[in-house]
Amino acid sequence: MQKHVEFVTPETKVVDVARIIFGRRINGLPVCKNKKIVGFISETDILSKFHPTMQEFSEDPFMSANFEKMEEKAQEILGLKAQDIMSKRPITIKADDPILRADSTMRIKDVGRLPVVDKRGNLVGIIATGDIFKSLVGRKMPYLESEEYHDWIAKHFDLAIGWEDRIPSEIPALSGLFHKKEIRKVLDIGCGTGEHAIALAKNGFQVLGFENSPMMFEIAQGKWRLLSKDLRAKVKFIKGDYVKNLEKIKEEYQAAMFMGNALAHISQTYNEVIKKLNSILVKNNSVIVAQLINFDKAINVNNNLFRFTIQQSKLSPLWKHGYIWFYDPPVKEGDLLTLNAGILDFDGQRWSVRGMNSVKTTGFTRSNLNNLFKNIDFSKVSFYGCSKEESLFQNEFDIRKSDWLTVVAERQ
Repeated sequence: MQKHVEFVTPETKVVDVARIIFGRRINGLPVCKNKKIVGFISETDILSKFHPTMQEFSEDPFMSANFEKMEEKAQEILGLKAQDIMSKRPITIKADDPILRADSTMRIKDVGRLPVVDKRGNLVGIIATGDIFKSLVGRKMPYLESEEYHDWIAKHFDLAIGWEDRIPSEIPALSGLFHKKEIRKVLDIGCGTGEHAIALAKNGFQVLGFENSPMMFEIAQGKWRLLSKDLRAKVKFIKGDYVKNLEKIKEEYQAAMFMGNALAHISQTYNEVIKKLNSILVKNNSVIVAQLINFDKAINVNNNLFRFTIQQSKLSPLWKHGYIWFYDPPVKEGDLLTLNAGILDFDGQRWSVRGMNSVKTTGFTRSNLNNLFKNIDFSKVSFYGCSKEESLFQNEFDIRKSDWLTVVAERQ
């Protein structure tokens, strides 16, 4: 049960009850007098006052069915007290009752929440169907795999990322590096919705993008179909397991990249992926670029927060969406990091939660990365740091200040 319980008194005005119900996104509240529960008031109780009683209907069937008149009653109804419309025989359950008894009671009585009382009838908690689901099922659910996580966020991904800032600061830096190394063919591992791959193709590079999220892949393919014939010949996307798809590559490439924390998201197979790249990339003057979230700053400087952004919705000029990413550090040494993502909606008046999900990611350090690439003979490993709108390779990495850590590993 939830031990912190919102409740009202018999004297609370219905308008204040409605404000709590709406603001907390719940369907009802216990009514208490000196901690003892004396009633329950729900959305249904409030809405039922807008409809005529049998007596009102029999006395004036025409006016009692006038929906405009019902709406005019709103101020009168909101001015009532909780005791005027509450259910005076609230359904309750005791704190030491089995959880499935609570579930059965809610099903039989067709209610979504039950006040929990002690032996003296005092309110000590409240339990909802969601609490029961979380206890019996939710806590036993495994964290999302990277593919499932990216499917979940795919529809909002482009809006949340803010490509209008990232592409102008990242693509010139990547193009400059690749031109300097005389690189023409690039592998994009974890290419997401294809923005980096398409932007590089527009800069003259041949790019092959890999994405294991079916929904991300479909969005990338949709963008590909809108390209000119010449550009479609320069970029291609492949869906599915990275290791298996890399095994099918017969031609040599000169560079590979993992943008937007892609390397950290393939926490189970990154070693195998790197080994496959070792055999695909040319033996001289090949490059691997890996862009990673600076989780150390997020956890130790920003109180776990990596990024929070608000974007205008494409559905209505009144609507907005909020996107938040934050980390949970490992519970014990050797565990993976947990990256949490949330989507919020604003309807012009109030914010509500669209959804929340979590995925396990690898917390790479500079030492880890240095060893990872030097083990496949990429002997020159450089580290750069940047924040929003800064060029990828302009500044040295600062563990306390940089939002991103970008690694450039070179085989000379």
